[in-house]
Amino acid sequence: MHTLDTMPELPEVETIRGQLAPLVEGRTLRRMEILDARWSRPLAPEELSDALEGRRIERLGRRGKYLVWSFEGDVHLAQHLRMTGAILFEPGGGRSGIDPPHTRVRLELGPARRGSRPDREAARRAVRLVIVDPRRFGTGELLLGSEALEAFFAARLGLEPLDEGFTGEHLRRLARGRTAPIKAFLLDQRRVAGVGNIYADEALFRARVHPLRPAGRLSTAQWSALRDAVMAALQAGIDARGATIDDFRDIDGVSGSFQDQFLVHRRAGEPCPRCGGEIVKMVVGGRGTYVCETCQPRPRRRGAAARSYL
Repeated sequence: MHTLDTMPELPEVETIRGQLAPLVEGRTLRRMEILDARWSRPLAPEELSDALEGRRIERLGRRGKYLVWSFEGDVHLAQHLRMTGAILFEPGGGRSGIDPPHTRVRLELGPARRGSRPDREAARRAVRLVIVDPRRFGTGELLLGSEALEAFFAARLGLEPLDEGFTGEHLRRLARGRTAPIKAFLLDQRRVAGVGNIYADEALFRARVHPLRPAGRLSTAQWSALRDAVMAALQAGIDARGATIDDFRDIDGVSGSFQDQFLVHRRAGEPCPRCGGEIVKMVVGGRGTYVCETCQPRPRRRGAAARSYL
């Protein structure tokens, strides 16, 4: 069983947001049934549902790996899918009445307000969403007011890679003096929001940077190349509607296809697409990591801090 590489990352969450936003924005949340109390902690399920039911969904956004549901009255829900969460969409108000396995939350949405969607006929129909999560790690957190929303993310997330301020120089400043491996730096959501195991491996390969290189020892040129590589890997993932290894599905239950384009991730023992050398797997910071050590030269010295991440 693969447990470290399946969490939806920025491209997977952005795929869900892009599909779901036009279907839910402008609709009123008629009913919310939270079947698993873990999902709403620390609130009881009825406390969370009472705060949201009857409110119109003004916007569905994304911050890092979070979906952000913004309701009228400056009320927000920060949803994290974690490892195995998915949102499935059923038009027509869910007439089948049959939940898929591992359903944790049911959402019933009323018709959209007049003129809020180009497809007027579809907008008049109610819709039903279910949140499924086999491993029960997903969460939904209620945030009352824009200040609470910003404070929540300020404590958890760094800059978005899709933000114009995400530059090589920005990354270099963040990493100054840090001895932790660059792979661990990229996975730290407080530094870089939305990058996970898959896209870190792919970006490091594109930039020709070894995952064990201490973050504070990258050159200015390497930071510039890595910034471009992160952007390229994420955009390729978005274009492919995400990567499906074990669990990820879009709102129609369809798998993504970025796994068919992996350059190194999950390709241990195969030839490098650039030099033909063998791709190897190692563990960095407890995460399965894939690398071509010809194209991504291993740093000559690894201090005690770097060794602790192996």
